[in-house]
Amino acid sequence: MSFDDVVSQPQVTQTLKNQIKNDKTAHAYLFTGSRGTGKTTCARIFAKAINCLNPKDGEPCLECEICKNADNGTLPDIFEIDAASNSKVDDIRELREGVVYTPEMCKFKVYIIDEVHMLSPGAFNALLKTMEEPPPHVKFVLATTEMHKVPATIVSRCQCYDFRRIRTEDIVARIEYIASQESLGLEHNAAELIARLSDGGMRDALSLLDQCAAYSDNIDTSVVSTAAGIAGRDYLFDIIEKLVAKDTAGALSRINELYGMSKDLKILCSELIEQLRNVMLLKAINGQTDLITCLPDELERLKAIAANVNIDTVLYQLTSLQDCLDRFRGASSKRTELEMCIIRLCSGVPAKAASAPTEDTQALINRINELERRLAAGGTPPQGMNAGQQPAPPKPKKPAAPLKKFDVNNYTPLEDWQQILDRVREEYPGIAAFLENSAAAIEGDTFNIICASDFYKMKFKASNDSAKLKKIVHDFYNKDFDFMLYTASSVDINDKENPINVLKSRAQNMGIEVEIKKPE
Repeated sequence: MSFDDVVSQPQVTQTLKNQIKNDKTAHAYLFTGSRGTGKTTCARIFAKAINCLNPKDGEPCLECEICKNADNGTLPDIFEIDAASNSKVDDIRELREGVVYTPEMCKFKVYIIDEVHMLSPGAFNALLKTMEEPPPHVKFVLATTEMHKVPATIVSRCQCYDFRRIRTEDIVARIEYIASQESLGLEHNAAELIARLSDGGMRDALSLLDQCAAYSDNIDTSVVSTAAGIAGRDYLFDIIEKLVAKDTAGALSRINELYGMSKDLKILCSELIEQLRNVMLLKAINGQTDLITCLPDELERLKAIAANVNIDTVLYQLTSLQDCLDRFRGASSKRTELEMCIIRLCSGVPAKAASAPTEDTQALINRINELERRLAAGGTPPQGMNAGQQPAPPKPKKPAAPLKKFDVNNYTPLEDWQQILDRVREEYPGIAAFLENSAAAIEGDTFNIICASDFYKMKFKASNDSAKLKKIVHDFYNKDFDFMLYTASSVDINDKENPINVLKSRAQNMGIEVEIKKPE
């Protein structure tokens, strides 16, 4: 009825109350959060409060004509639109036509669009202009559980409020209060179980409380388990215990019994995932039970299972069952799919599914890799390790091509340059075009290329393809070089000591013709 009735959302309700009290409300709001956390409820209270004739500190008075009509759903100026069933462009166009008219009874027209992410792209586009420049008498409140599906252009025009999952203790307090108002007997353990099963959604908790009230006016954990359909779940723990014991035949036999009883295998898979989650949490948080969702008498059985399994196995089992659940959609036989999964789980955790190596293990792996590298290179093991401790030698590698010998003190003209150019022409024709009429020479670890002109040199450097040429040269000689580029015009052609003339002279002595023309 009022903001004070909203549970666990003070960051939203207090802000809205302050805006209403100070008359600083925005033209559009976007409420986002999981189901059952109060989004639509807050939207209705907001619509009522901004139109209330006698508001009190941002709250509706609940006594004036506006408040009473709003509570009865007969106020003509508050519109609730379900976007799931009104998602077309025509529906939003009808809304746009209505916003231009002033309210009949209220100060503001309020449009509450629930599940707004269900609108079509065309409908969003039709809504966009109206939200950008709405009439002063119009307010929009959008609610969604999937904010990522709402276009950024819509989000940027709204004040956004995140509704958190409601805490378990808040749900317990609220349903105990409601039970007292409705004259229901509700045990505290039963209220806690309802809160855990609702998974942070107040609406789910209230629905389950209604179901329990239909069974009995005195609600205990047995009534909750019966109403929720979780009574008699021994078969779940039987299957999990057999998975831990690697009893393939026993697990398959239990599934066959359930299949013969018309048990939905998809629901069975989901229930197994839920209970394995409980086992995972017991292992991960050292036996704490705050996050566990189960009946009190099931907790001891879960603890016994957790004591006999390691966390890696539980994680692998959860992953496999979730993958199995995903495959059910396209499987011709859900029974076969689940049986395959159970057989895999009973076979144990494969090596690739094991946890990542620890820091100490990784250090040992690195040390072994270093030993193998040294032994392959003909070296000796590190100090402190004798021959008896050496790891097995690695498999013989394919012998590398023999390195060519170079005269490190003098330039060596390359008789292989034309062969290298042929490879360049085959693999990178664009590079070869800039290396026409060029020559090359090696000086130690430097690979010298002499281009026919400054233009070719400039184009080659601008192409940023030198790495490709370096790779070809490396593959040809099995050696890395530093590259230098020259042109005939970059040095004095008449200087007999310059590298180009030395190259030409030695090439001619070796019977290699090298022609380097100075550009005109």
